[in-house]
Amino acid sequence: MLAKRIIPCLDIRNGKTVKGINFVDIKEVGDPVELGAKYAADGADELVFLDITATHEGRKTFVDLVKRIARHLNIPFTVGGGISELGDAEKLLSAGADKISINSSAVRNPQLIDDMAKSFGSQFVVTAIDARADENDHWTVTVNGGRIPTEKELFSWAKEAEDRGAGEILFTSMNHDGTKSGFANEQLARLADSLKIPIIASGGAGAKEHFYDVFTKGKADAGLAASIFHYNEIPIPELKFYLREKGIVVR
Repeated sequence: MLAKRIIPCLDIRNGKTVKGINFVDIKEVGDPVELGAKYAADGADELVFLDITATHEGRKTFVDLVKRIARHLNIPFTVGGGISELGDAEKLLSAGADKISINSSAVRNPQLIDDMAKSFGSQFVVTAIDARADENDHWTVTVNGGRIPTEKELFSWAKEAEDRGAGEILFTSMNHDGTKSGFANEQLARLADSLKIPIIASGGAGAKEHFYDVFTKGKADAGLAASIFHYNEIPIPELKFYLREKGIVVR
């Protein structure tokens, strides 16, 4: 079994780390440079930085902030938000990003996935998908930080992203986001069964047991969370110890 990854996420708005519930009720939770350094020291496997209002505000990701965070990291660093062309990705790579996460821009221009994979390699390209389920369990892909529903459906869009060269899928269930009720394991398992590339699970982490479930029932390759780490509700070393005790291979 490949080692499962634990990934803290820094959702950034106006240069500050923030967190919400179901993509709303956003509150500031700390300085991203300090938090990034803390997570690297605590044994996080990777760090994800998402500028959550860049696309909606029609601007680029804060490159200087990415540089400042990257200086304190010795773990892979994924950056997303407002990336709409190859030049954006090149700037962020130069600033210290190891991978790029594209979401709204890929939905609007799927060719961007092909172009990035060809230019930088698939391992560099993470396609992030924010999706919401209706009462009929139809999962609609959204853009602009979950604000705008699209005609795309979760499972078909994830397959298309893989076929175009994405190296990983970062799936956030908007129904589960911030609820601390557990990940969308049924949908994650379906994604894992239909794709060959790694799946990062996001949305719903609230207890150590949720990570065990997402790696066993959800078949995810990585578990991403924000508030439980920001508020130190579950320290990363404690989580990894728990998972090892339960037979999960972690780094």
